[in-house]
Amino acid sequence: MTGSTGAQGAAPSSPAGGDAVESRWAGKEVRGSQDAGDSWRAREAAHAAALAGLPGMGPATLVRILTGASPSQAWQAVRRGVLTPPGRQGGDRWAAAAARVEPEAWWESQRRRGVEVTWWGDESYPPVLRGDPSPPGVLFWAGSLHALDRARVAVVGTRSATPEGMAVAYQLGRDLAAAGVCVVSGLAIGIDGAAHSGALAAAAEGGAAAPVGVAASGVDVPYPRRHALLWKRVAACGAILSENLPGRPAQAWRFPSRNRVIAGLSQMVVVVESHASGGSLITADAAIERGVEVRAVPGPVRSPASAGSNQLLYDGPGPVRDARDVLDGLGLLTVAPASGRDTRRAASARGSPLGAGRALVAPPVDPDEAEVIEAMGWRPATLGQVAERCGRPPVRVAAMLERLAQAGLVAESGGWWSRRVGGGR
Repeated sequence: MTGSTGAQGAAPSSPAGGDAVESRWAGKEVRGSQDAGDSWRAREAAHAAALAGLPGMGPATLVRILTGASPSQAWQAVRRGVLTPPGRQGGDRWAAAAARVEPEAWWESQRRRGVEVTWWGDESYPPVLRGDPSPPGVLFWAGSLHALDRARVAVVGTRSATPEGMAVAYQLGRDLAAAGVCVVSGLAIGIDGAAHSGALAAAAEGGAAAPVGVAASGVDVPYPRRHALLWKRVAACGAILSENLPGRPAQAWRFPSRNRVIAGLSQMVVVVESHASGGSLITADAAIERGVEVRAVPGPVRSPASAGSNQLLYDGPGPVRDARDVLDGLGLLTVAPASGRDTRRAASARGSPLGAGRALVAPPVDPDEAEVIEAMGWRPATLGQVAERCGRPPVRVAAMLERLAQAGLVAESGGWWSRRVGGGR
C-alpha cells in the first residue's frame, strides 16, 4: 500500500482557486505491519507539522501541496529546493528554514506535551471540513477529536458581554451539551467563555456532549491568559483545535481565520450578543458562505452589545430564545414537551435518543429573596429599580442581592443587576 497521498486511500480533491504550487517529485513508501503503519503515521505527522511552520505558509497552499504528496515527500522536496513558495518570491526561504529543523525530534517533544496533529488527506482529518471552501491544511489539537462526532453548534458573541448575555450563553451551552450537542466556540472572554462554562457544567454532571474550542494561538498557549483553567478543562473534556503551531501566540490576522474554522465545524451558528462589528459577525458571514444556518438571540434595541445580533435578526435569520429553538432548527427534537421549554425530548444527529437533559434548577431561596428575583425580570436593573418594584427598602434589597449573588443566582456589573439562570458562577 502506498503512502503517496499522506493518508490511507485516495487523496481528496483540492479546493478550487489559489496559487499553483510547483510539485515535481515522486516516490512510493511501502507500509507493512501495524507497527510499521504506526511508525509511518508518526513520521508523516511530524512532517505535516513542520510544513505548517514554514515561513509564509498558508492553508490554501498547504492543502494544495498535501493533495499531491505525503507530508514527508513534500518536506524532502522543500529541502531539495524543488518545492518553493508560490510566486517564486524568496524561493530559497523554505529550503533554508527546513535545513534548520529536524521534524521528528521536534514533533516528539510536542507530543510529549499532549499536542497532536492531523492534516489534509489524513484519515483522522475532521470529515466535516473535507468539503469546506477554505479548509485548514493542518490542524493541531489537544484532547480528543471524537468530540466532533456529535451534532455541533457554535455559540459566539462579543467579548464585552452584558450580564444577561453571559447568562443566556451559559444556559445555552449547558442545555445544548445536556441534549448531546457539542458546543463550539472561540474560547474568548465574554459570550464564548460563558457558553463553554455552561457546557462544562453539564459535562460534569455526566452524559453530556463535550465542548470544542478553536484557538487563534497554539493549543498549548491559552489566550486570554485568564482563561488558562477554562482551556485546561475544555481539553480534558473535549478538544481544543488550532491551525497555529504549538507554542505560538495569537496574532490579529489569525482571529478571522480561526472564525472560519468555527463556522466550518458547525451545523448552526448562534450569535448571542454582538456589537455592530466584531469577530462574531465574521463567524456569521463565514457560516452563511458555507450554507450553515445562522441564528441570533434578540437583545434590547438600545443596547450596543446587541446592535450586531439584532441586525442579523432584521436581515433574516431566525431568533433563538433557548436551546429548544436550536434543537428544533437542527431537527433534533422528537416530541414537544408537555410544558416548559426544556431539552429533554431530543434526538442525536445519529437518530438515537440522547441522555435526558437537565433543567437548570436554582438553589432554594426564601420567599423574600424569590420576590426580589421576580422583581428583577430578565433585563438588567439597578438596585433602586428592584427595590421600587418589590416595595422594599433599598438597604434590605441590597443585602438580599448580595446573598443571591453569593449563591450564583444574580450578578452585578457597573451598578446593574441581572439574573443568572442555573446558579452558575
